[in-house]
Amino acid sequence: FLFSLQEIISGDSEEENGGVNLMDFSDEILLHILSYVPSTDLVLNVRRTCRKLATLCLDKSLTHTVLLQKDYKVNKDKVKQLMRDIGKEIYQLNMAGCYWLPSSTIDHVTRCKNLVKLNLSGCHVTSLRLSKMLSTLQHLRSLAIDVNPGFDASQLSSECKATLSRVSELKQTLFTPSYGVVPCCTSLEKLLLYFEILDRSREGFMLSGQLMVGESNVPHYQNLRVFYARLAPGYVNQEVVRLYLAVLSDRTPENLHAFLISAPGSFAETGATKNLLDSMARNVRLDALQLPKAWINGSGLLQHLKFNNPFYFSFSRCTLSGGHLIQRVINGGKDLKSLTSLNLSGCVHCLAPESLFRKAEDDIDSSILESLVVSCCNLRHLNLSAAHHHSSESIGNHLCQLLSRLKHLLSLALPVCSITNVAANVEKPPTASNLVPQTFGRKVRIGIQTCPRNLADQANQKIESSVFWALMGSLRFLETLEIIGSSFSSAMPRNEPAIRNSLPPCVRAQSVGDSEVAAISQLTYLQSLTLAQLPNILTGSGLVSIGLQCQQLRTLSLANLGMMGKVGYMSALMDMLKHCKCLRDLRLEQPYFCAGAQFFQALSHCSALQRLCIVSRSGTLQSDAVMSFMANCLEVIMCHMFMGESLTACRNLQQSIVRSFQADRPALNVVIFPLLHEDLTEVIRDVPMRHLDEITLFKSRVAEEPPNLWW
Repeated sequence: FLFSLQEIISGDSEEENGGVNLMDFSDEILLHILSYVPSTDLVLNVRRTCRKLATLCLDKSLTHTVLLQKDYKVNKDKVKQLMRDIGKEIYQLNMAGCYWLPSSTIDHVTRCKNLVKLNLSGCHVTSLRLSKMLSTLQHLRSLAIDVNPGFDASQLSSECKATLSRVSELKQTLFTPSYGVVPCCTSLEKLLLYFEILDRSREGFMLSGQLMVGESNVPHYQNLRVFYARLAPGYVNQEVVRLYLAVLSDRTPENLHAFLISAPGSFAETGATKNLLDSMARNVRLDALQLPKAWINGSGLLQHLKFNNPFYFSFSRCTLSGGHLIQRVINGGKDLKSLTSLNLSGCVHCLAPESLFRKAEDDIDSSILESLVVSCCNLRHLNLSAAHHHSSESIGNHLCQLLSRLKHLLSLALPVCSITNVAANVEKPPTASNLVPQTFGRKVRIGIQTCPRNLADQANQKIESSVFWALMGSLRFLETLEIIGSSFSSAMPRNEPAIRNSLPPCVRAQSVGDSEVAAISQLTYLQSLTLAQLPNILTGSGLVSIGLQCQQLRTLSLANLGMMGKVGYMSALMDMLKHCKCLRDLRLEQPYFCAGAQFFQALSHCSALQRLCIVSRSGTLQSDAVMSFMANCLEVIMCHMFMGESLTACRNLQQSIVRSFQADRPALNVVIFPLLHEDLTEVIRDVPMRHLDEITLFKSRVAEEPPNLWW
């Protein structure tokens, strides 16, 4: 919206507002403007400015749903006052990720007697507090909670269990082996499970996947329509999820239409899971499917599963060939207009007719991709990363040219080697260093054009005629773009020591550099951008173009650009940041990165920045510059730096930031630690899951989950 909140509140004169008094706007327009204001500000501040706003701020359209999940300025007192003022008017309350609020804050939710949906993921909730709260929420139908060590289902009262028996949607994040509240939810239709159980305790003891005493109650799945499980790395998570699946294998719900299990690494199929899949093939028709790679590889499962109107498929890291994809999933190229999200990340043979004798680096079969594009013409989210998708020399069949037909795409992930022009079709654009022609025995005067004429214009024409430039021009409504090297791996993996060596980039990716990055600047509506392992970045000039043109950019992640021995794009990055007024999340991963005064001065122009993460092997930082940056950027609530500084220097800086800014920023989370230190994994486990999952750990996020999986 065009007017600032200050203008609304102050009621500036008509002359100052160009003859328009904001208070003369219709209620409908003002309500739309106020919908962008955080609920706490509306009720506790804006409402007290004038009578008209006092009435509008309590309109049902603004109080029906209260979102606190990214209101980093909210504290216990504000939540208490908010619940006192409008608690009875709230039907949906989202407090996900409010890790900074004390557990006693949850007590005030009991004032929301009419709650239908409640999200407390990431909040500190004990068994007793949960019992007391749920006992008063008789209308609750949707619930999201964490199950932490010490959770005891026997402490749940009968009134609490009565409320849980009416809940139809449950999202449960497990940090300890437990069924949580699942056995109490006898009317479940949607169950989302996130397994974040570590294999070792803080004391170093190995943990078991066996459930605690008193946790043997059987879950009730008879009404289940959606089952989703996401596992963090570790064998304990696999053991526990098998206990949840055991009940499903006995009797598959007739109404099941979405079955999704996201498991990293190897998750072997067992007799019970095979029985479950066989039962699903006989009894249900699915709309969404995701399975561990070991359950699909080498099996004929996909040939027997039946689909209704599928909207989401994920075959991430499977050895599924393109021939099987077309025959068994897309039914030989039949109409699949219902499919809106497709994840083929790490599916190295998905665009080849067969995988038996094929090398991962061989050219793709463009006819398979064409069948995919024609059949799934309404795709909005497509992930083809973590694979070598090399186009052949045949004209008109380049991967970028075929993808340009998907006009509805909102998010796209591609490997770097897939966007390069085939050498036989388009020559590599000249670099700045060879724009001045070289001649023998003749001096060339600077500024005088010599033969050939208009060489710079020819270079621009070649750049703009590239297949990737054309693709970016055709996807004008794209909001999320990821260009990731097929062999890229982050220096900071989950639950493991930092990686010291990285694999070299694909040979075809060697030509991808500044001109391709500049092509991204055509995406006017771009909100999230990830660039990783682009080896030919020289100056980073394309970043400046993105900063100037992509004014809605909110999330930026850059990793291993250009040469690894130096950061050649630093100057361009600083110029880019000066234009990123809407940037909220910035993640940088680059060896030898120097986070000095000039960098933080440029970063201070990003007035909306909330989260910063820097991962740099042998990287350095200036403590004074960091402190000055934190003082200037008042919205920053997360500062994670994993670099090459000493443990003492890191601890001193971390303590200084916390001591100086924690009081005014209740959600402040600071982690500054040596990247290669042996205790890194212990430090990582204390990072709030919201930050860890959304920014600190590198991963491809396009089509990671079905759209609108949770509200």
